[in-house]
Amino acid sequence: MEDEASWVTHNFDNIRGEFSESESFPGFIDEGNKENTIVSMDFILPDDLLERILAYLPIASIFRAGCVCKRWKEIVKSERFLWNFLNGLSQTPWYFMFTSSDEPIGYAYDPILRKWYSIQLPCIDTSSWFVASSYGLVCFMDNESRSHLFVCNPISKDYKRLEEPPGLKFSDYSALAISVNKKSHNYTVAIVKSKQVPGNFVQWDLAIQVYDSETRMWMTCLTEVLTGWRGGDESVICDGILYFLIYSTGAGTGWPENRHGLVMYNLSTRSSHDLLIQTFIPVPCALTCGRLMNLKDRLVMVGGIGKHNRTDIIKGIGIWVLNGKDWVEVSRMPHKFFQGFGEFDDVFASSGTDDIIYIQSYGSPALLAFDMNQRQWKWTQKCPVTKRFPLQLFTGFCFEPRLEVLP
Repeated sequence: MEDEASWVTHNFDNIRGEFSESESFPGFIDEGNKENTIVSMDFILPDDLLERILAYLPIASIFRAGCVCKRWKEIVKSERFLWNFLNGLSQTPWYFMFTSSDEPIGYAYDPILRKWYSIQLPCIDTSSWFVASSYGLVCFMDNESRSHLFVCNPISKDYKRLEEPPGLKFSDYSALAISVNKKSHNYTVAIVKSKQVPGNFVQWDLAIQVYDSETRMWMTCLTEVLTGWRGGDESVICDGILYFLIYSTGAGTGWPENRHGLVMYNLSTRSSHDLLIQTFIPVPCALTCGRLMNLKDRLVMVGGIGKHNRTDIIKGIGIWVLNGKDWVEVSRMPHKFFQGFGEFDDVFASSGTDDIIYIQSYGSPALLAFDMNQRQWKWTQKCPVTKRFPLQLFTGFCFEPRLEVLP
């Protein structure tokens, strides 16, 4: 690899493994009176104050803190520390990049320490699985039968396999979403399945299936037939509402100008009396490669801005926030960054949480970040992998690194 010596990379699994080691923490020694004066941090700080200090460390540093001494190790692994001090604290989101299409291997980027960590993901076999994340948990669904689902914490490596959802295993299109309750840590998983009505090129069967971790049961909340529209693979849960993109089939819906649309379903009421199409919100422009994400209970969309005469060619990448039923443009990617993404449809992955949005081209391991607060675009630290062959693809997902949330 080129420039390998300049990359900053660590094996995060090795950092976790250091928990089994116990080292004494050297005290501060007064050189003028070595025999009588040894001041130890263990002696100075009471437990509650030390816990508060450790809680504000980045996740990777908390793991390392557990290697300092036996007392620190016991603190960072205690339920009191995890629930009373870490729980509720905002964690800057990481981005996991798949660097192989055949195996679920890759690197996770820590924006605080600006380092990449090698992480082995449990549960999945390839990088082509559907992925959704929320508050420290990541949900995976296989891309073939779409009935194998796992919820895991990529940091702690704890995971749980969910019961198979009801109904047919196979669908033409599926969209996956997860939402974690920040207080109880219960979670909801939603799948939007879309399948063409046999012998009908206009109508599509659409079903919404929801899993509740508290009851450990699936429920089919809604079934509906869409005319002129079909579901896709993009959805997100935001403030109790399931949002997902639908796509025009070109049957009298203004194709290609009205190519995409947004519909919503209230997971709190789970009412099936209103038609989904009645909640339709048009996208702000000739959109392509649309990605939905929940940033602090705000629905944010990232998408390619298509040319008017060729919607499969994008002239830029934009970010919008949904305000009521109106889209408000937040930013457009500066041209100097957009040059690295290409102009064709469906060429990039995008994912975000908290105030950070990550965008990467499928054809390159370069990762771009946008800070919603500072309205700032910047490249991240270079990923420790190089492209080995022309058709090698890269993709990834954003997640919040947390120790206290278990599936």
